[in-house]
Amino acid sequence: MNEFKNRKAVALGDFDGMHLAHKTVVTGAQNVVIYCVNNKFSLLQKSIFEKRYPNAVFADFDEIKDLSGEEFADKILVNKFGAGVILCGFNFRLGKNASWSGFDLREYLESRDVWVRILESQDYDGLPISSSRIRKAIQDGRINAANEMLGYSFTFENEVVKGDARGRSIGFPTANQRLPEGLVVPKFGVYESRAVVDGKTYKAFTNIGIRPTWRVEKPLCETHIFDFSGDLYGKTVAVELVNYLRPEKTFKDIDELKNQLDYDKSSII
Repeated sequence: MNEFKNRKAVALGDFDGMHLAHKTVVTGAQNVVIYCVNNKFSLLQKSIFEKRYPNAVFADFDEIKDLSGEEFADKILVNKFGAGVILCGFNFRLGKNASWSGFDLREYLESRDVWVRILESQDYDGLPISSSRIRKAIQDGRINAANEMLGYSFTFENEVVKGDARGRSIGFPTANQRLPEGLVVPKFGVYESRAVVDGKTYKAFTNIGIRPTWRVEKPLCETHIFDFSGDLYGKTVAVELVNYLRPEKTFKDIDELKNQLDYDKSSII
């Protein structure tokens, strides 16, 4: 067992979102290098991923896209990383045209004294957890299910931009942000959320969408942060979606909007 612990380990996967099944792979050995072979980041943007997993290495697709299974094993895993242990999920594929499975990798490398551990699936609600299932849950507004499969609240961050200050005029100032490029777009509507400002976490609620009453062209994220005052323009704020409250609505006037926001806030406090 001590020999296993002392070997350099490399975890292989796309790691989009680093959901619960991914975490099983990356915690399968000590001091593991996380080798992200796909780099889509539709569930957890790269800026957050890098902060959470400083031991991650992001693949250069041009470097690996035409490698055979043997070449990937030799050039990347053995020569580049000096791996003594490889960790991957049961459905991981590698090599040009995804020609190799983890079992092919095991057969090839273990004769070279490199151990390959293939981790079983992690289930949620009777089916394997996958990035595609989580994306679909987020798009459908089932944020609770998505968060349970992720193992944390769906989170994104971006710079706060100037808005029309309509919320401020009725006592509900908002931090306005564009959704990060490439990130899955959550179902439009209002969410119970958490906002992280300068390392401190606040209760909040967040509207994601096009605001049908005062329409915007591109989806906008507007977060009202409870018990916070201060200028956020130009700051990067992280938003965690906790619970889906309701769809977007059209309001006949500003008073109707204020009454709804009062209700939304009271349902969270």
